[in-house]
Amino acid sequence: MPHITLHLSGAPDATRTRQAVDAIVRLTQAVLGKTQPVIAIEVQHIAADQWFIGGETLASLGRSAFQLDISVTDETNTKAEKARYLREVHAAMAALMPDLHEVSYVHVIDARAAAYGYGGLTQEHRHQQAGV
Repeated sequence: MPHITLHLSGAPDATRTRQAVDAIVRLTQAVLGKTQPVIAIEVQHIAADQWFIGGETLASLGRSAFQLDISVTDETNTKAEKARYLREVHAAMAALMPDLHEVSYVHVIDARAAAYGYGGLTQEHRHQQAGV
């Protein structure tokens, strides 16, 4: 698993959304080692005149931005993996979004296994049942 919330500035664009989701899924698998069947992504679009950086709208700055929050089970990824994920997600989004503002955030949220899960089961329960 993880659960991912991706905010993109600008009007909804089905092609860009699909490309962003594909890039995020690929990086989440390759860098963080998560399996595709349990990667859930929610995408929201925010108008450039409703997104502010430094008190200015993206519209007035002529820039774009994104925010990605990903919840993963605590202690399943190293600091180095998370740092690489931040770098590679930013690079992938920069390739998709024109004039990407540097103040575009990626937040890897380490959630405790006993307080996080899907299908009505915690990740701690899954870990215990696996006998690991």
